[in-house]
Amino acid sequence: MEVIGIPAFNEEKNISSIIAKIMKEGYSVIVCNDGSTDMTGIVAEKMGATVINHKKNLGYGAAIRSIFLKAKEIECDVLVTFDADGQHRIEDIPKVLESLKNNKADMVIGSRFLENNDKNIPTYRKIGIKTITKISNISTDLKITDSQSGFRAYNKKILNQITPSEFGMGVSTEILIKCSKLNFKILEVPIIVTYEG
Repeated sequence: MEVIGIPAFNEEKNISSIIAKIMKEGYSVIVCNDGSTDMTGIVAEKMGATVINHKKNLGYGAAIRSIFLKAKEIECDVLVTFDADGQHRIEDIPKVLESLKNNKADMVIGSRFLENNDKNIPTYRKIGIKTITKISNISTDLKITDSQSGFRAYNKKILNQITPSEFGMGVSTEILIKCSKLNFKILEVPIIVTYEG
């Protein structure tokens, strides 16, 4: 079973169309409603997603942790994490899954910095992401181009052995460090992210 996990906070405007498109492709969906004050959780439930509700906003890392735990509980084979704000493209999901299906990787990161796909990333974001990625690569001995990408795929081995503990944005680096220590194979594939506003 291939599951798409979506951390969401106040995303009632985007969540229904994203879930509909993902389910149309045959994937199951887990949404972590991270203490939203709007209708995010209710909309996701009505769309047929499995919904985890946090009573208050705990942060991106806490949402990823809850999604990991639920994916492990339902014994899914592959988990893809996918943003709720409409910036990730549904059509990139198969690309992120391919190397897991072929057993070429345990984890696949959708990178915004491969094949010159970073043209539409705001400069301030680009600088921040590249700085954190450099630090992350020093900590892990990896050569990742986009350590902060939320568009990732994990196989069952990772889900069974890793439980994130970082509640904030540091969860992306935490997972990389833990995967590196356990010698999991990590690959990147190019994705396109759309930034609006």
